[in-house]
Parts: sequence; C-alpha cells; structure tokens
Amino acid sequence: MPDRPKVHLAVDAVVFGYQPEIGISVLLIKRKFPPYQGGWALPGGFVNVDESLEEAVTRELEEETGIKIAYLEQLYTFGEPNRDPRQRVVSVAYFVLVRQDIYTLHAQTDAEDAKWFDINDLPNLAFDHKLIIETAIQRVRNKIIYEPIGFELLNESFTFAELQKLYETLLQRNIDRGNFQKKIKSLNILEELKEMRKPSGSGRPARLYKFIEEKYFGLKDRGDMFEVWVGKER
Repeated sequence: MPDRPKVHLAVDAVVFGYQPEIGISVLLIKRKFPPYQGGWALPGGFVNVDESLEEAVTRELEEETGIKIAYLEQLYTFGEPNRDPRQRVVSVAYFVLVRQDIYTLHAQTDAEDAKWFDINDLPNLAFDHKLIIETAIQRVRNKIIYEPIGFELLNESFTFAELQKLYETLLQRNIDRGNFQKKIKSLNILEELKEMRKPSGSGRPARLYKFIEEKYFGLKDRGDMFEVWVGKER
C-alpha cells in the first residue's frame, strides 16, 4: 500500500474586541518566520499530539498575543489543498470575544508583533485568513441577534446607549431606541445598578446595567427566545 500524504492539523483564532470610539477590531500578529514573514495573520499554529483543539487554540493565542480566552466558539474548518504553501494543512478556526481594553498585548514565539485592526481597514493577510475573518464576522453578526454574545465585548457595567451602539456598529444597522430598550428589558436578563455614568460631552447621566448570565440560561431552559429586532442596513 502506498504511503498516504501527510495532512497537518492547525488552529486559528479570530479575536474580536470593541471600543465605542473605534468600533469592532480584530487581533492580528506579524509573522516572525516564513512563509509570509513580516506579514499580518491570525494567531494560531499547529496542534500538538497530546492536546485538544481548544487547548491548542488557547495555548497559541496566549503565546502569541498574551490574550486569555473568555468566550470561544468553533467557527469552521478550512481545508483547501493549497491554503498553505509549505504543506497540506487543515485549520480549525475559532472566534473569540474579549474586552479589548483589559489586555496588554505582548507577542512571543512565532509572532514579532500583535496589534488590533479595525475590521473595515485590514492589511493584506497571509494564507486564507481574509476568508476566515469574513466568515467569522458574518457568524457573529448572525448570532448576536439571537444569543447575547455581545455582552462579552462590553465592560461589566454599561448603559443602554452603549449596548445599542455595539449592536448598531456590529450589524451596520440603525436600531429604534425605544423598541430596543423595551425588548431587552422584557427579557429580564439585566440588573439595574445604582451607579450612573455621565457622558463625556453634554447630557444627563445614564443608568448603568449589568448582564446576568444565570437569568439568560434560565430563559433558555424555559424555551423563551432571545431575539433583538434590527432595522434596515445602513
């Protein structure tokens, strides 16, 4: 029987962060070694024989950027024969949501640098990483409507205006303020805090809220749906 060609297994991480004044960003690393030396790419690498896929992507992300994963979800498997010029490589991609401002990036191992990029202004990317990022953006945009994953991108406490702006930024849609607040409040998944936040410019202080994950899972167990109505695309 002839030898079968070797297929190598890798993982890649599409890490999304959010800042109200910037928008949605994705974390990229500058590659230290060929191929695409000096080019920008997603954090990732090969899976060791003694680790799971989740362990591999967690390890690679922490080694190359210093990010520790809070929310991780498998995205898709990318396996075009020529996606890696070195050898046959199949990559299992994940998307990750983090609170961007709580991390100080530091590149190590295969990464020369690590940096956040606006999803609307990405550099040229190595391998098929542009396709992977586009796939991840579409998945998050679809999922944020029916699951409250957007809270992973916000600070622990937030105003309704900040929550709405996150949805509008990610979905690229205008959302009616009254309907949005009414829907979110009806789900009973937020805790109203005593603290208020004063806007940076003029305006009245706004009430702060906190997402209560346990209440959401209780909602889900009862079969109730989390669904946010959105308006027309901008």
